[in-house]
Amino acid sequence: MIHITLPDGTVKTFEQGVTPMDVAKSISEGFARNVISARYNGTTIETVTSLTTDGNLVLFTWRDDEGKTAFWHSSAHVLAQAIQELYPNAKLTIGPAIENGFYYDVDFGETSISDKDFKAIENKMLEIARGKHDFSMRSATKAEALELYKSNEFKTELIQNLEDGTITFCDHSTFTDLCRGGHIPNTGIIKAVKILSVAGAYWRGDENKPQLTRVYGISFPKQKELTEYLNLLEEAKKRDHRKLGKELELFTFSQKVGQGLPLWLPKGAALRERLENFLKAAQKKAGYEMVVTPHIGQKELYVTSGHYAKYGEDSFQPITTPKEDEEFLLKPMNCPHHCEVYNNFQWSYKDLPVRYAEFGTVYRYEQSGELHGLTRVRGFTQDDAHIFCTPDQLDSEFKNVIDLVLYVFGSLGFENFTAQVSVRDPQNPDKYIGEVANWEKAEQAIINAASDKGLDYVIEEGEAAFYGPKLDFMVKDALGRRWQLGTIQVDYNLPERFNLSYKGSDNESHRPIMIHRAPFGSLERFVALLLEHTGGNFPLWLMPTQAIILSISEKYEKYSEKVLNLLENHEIRALVDHRNETIGKKIRESELQKHPYMLIIGEQEEQEGKITVRKHGGEDLGMISIDEFVNIIKTDIQKTLKSF
Repeated sequence: MIHITLPDGTVKTFEQGVTPMDVAKSISEGFARNVISARYNGTTIETVTSLTTDGNLVLFTWRDDEGKTAFWHSSAHVLAQAIQELYPNAKLTIGPAIENGFYYDVDFGETSISDKDFKAIENKMLEIARGKHDFSMRSATKAEALELYKSNEFKTELIQNLEDGTITFCDHSTFTDLCRGGHIPNTGIIKAVKILSVAGAYWRGDENKPQLTRVYGISFPKQKELTEYLNLLEEAKKRDHRKLGKELELFTFSQKVGQGLPLWLPKGAALRERLENFLKAAQKKAGYEMVVTPHIGQKELYVTSGHYAKYGEDSFQPITTPKEDEEFLLKPMNCPHHCEVYNNFQWSYKDLPVRYAEFGTVYRYEQSGELHGLTRVRGFTQDDAHIFCTPDQLDSEFKNVIDLVLYVFGSLGFENFTAQVSVRDPQNPDKYIGEVANWEKAEQAIINAASDKGLDYVIEEGEAAFYGPKLDFMVKDALGRRWQLGTIQVDYNLPERFNLSYKGSDNESHRPIMIHRAPFGSLERFVALLLEHTGGNFPLWLMPTQAIILSISEKYEKYSEKVLNLLENHEIRALVDHRNETIGKKIRESELQKHPYMLIIGEQEEQEGKITVRKHGGEDLGMISIDEFVNIIKTDIQKTLKSF
């Protein structure tokens, strides 16, 4: 007999050889019908896998992320079979599940496919799925695997790097693929599929290797869910920050300046400035001091910090000077500079904590194929800050940063989020610097703070920074997509590497602990996500223009200017549309520019000293006094801008 522990702590006893599906049925037949994947003792397995030892079992349905992963991974196998049947000469490579759907990289040889071929692939996938073929795992020797794929150099390369005894295949229908496992019970669960796009992709991400065709798809257990997803995609296209950024005249890119290097236009620069001033005001209240550091530093600075080993080969190459052996780097991070600022002074425990903040621009060389609007760039500005504190201060300082992050999210409309405690991968210690004991203390400090603050958090192994664990905030936007925004990190290692110290109450020298934090992360990425979350309808306090004054004719320009001056006296950002256009056209264009309020000025408004107010979206507030409108603006801002 074996003992199986379920997530709620229940322990069930079964005969050896019981399967996850058997366990699911012992709970409820209805529940079992929805189970599509399982995890046993931390390893993803099939629902028909025999369990022979005591362990912890988690059962997943389509509603779980792990269930979706198994569903989409299995769908990638069906896609591969469909491609193989439609294009017999195609060579299959790899096909993983991704955050939304799956892809398969294929060498189509001389054949090329486009969106006109998508329907045929979808139909073939559905035909295969309707066969309700079981997914079945089996082991194979290295020799057997090499024989099966002797005409496919891509699969052969993968197999050559595997150890004999660790190779497994997945079979379904007439199709076999090299696979580690993690599938749904059978193809019949797949009811709806859509091929989304094709793109070029280098084999194993190496631009020196052959270029393949990456076929992206998504699948669902119900047609209704696919329809909803496609509607969501259409809405996402409307909210694409690249499209909105152009329409709202916030930023642009120039090939002459360089890929991945955004140019902020006047409206975008003003938006950035408001975001910076908003955070600066909160930081000042929280005891931060602003510093400014250079955009470059000597190579040795980043060798000391460990950033050169982390980013050096894949980043911008060193800058040489006329002086022999002198090399500089575009800075990939601000923290080494802040360590040197701290080192400029001699500190006592009575002086700590020390909190330095900077809106510092950093540079990393992203591959051109990975660049994407403002979300993936080569130069970006971090709202960086570093706190140097004693061990006794770590808990309170970390919690204070959590409060700051929550203030930022609340004031910008990000109400739906979870927290992720990102810790080391214990199986890959070479990825990290520093002593294990310090890592353990840092990880526990984050877990304790997250628990005490009542955060809904999960622990993710392998997601830590190379120098320390962190608390990441995963925000769900208006379209239900998850983004990582805001991070707080505990670091024992950089203080060691830079020989940072303070004199303790015992008159001895001690090492401070360093907290890294960035509520925005990067201003570029934050603005992109805020654009897509709000559709360009930013919180009123942040809008570039809060009200636009639309005069019906030139006769009312003088009164329009008077209204503008009165609004500006109340620090309301407004402008006048003086163009000789119809009021209907002015309103339509103002809607496209997403101005929150339109103030219509005509004969009656001038005579009564009032304004007719129309909200973005069409709501008519009627004719009101300017003082009433000022109160509307102030009340609206107070609702969204949280107190700190």
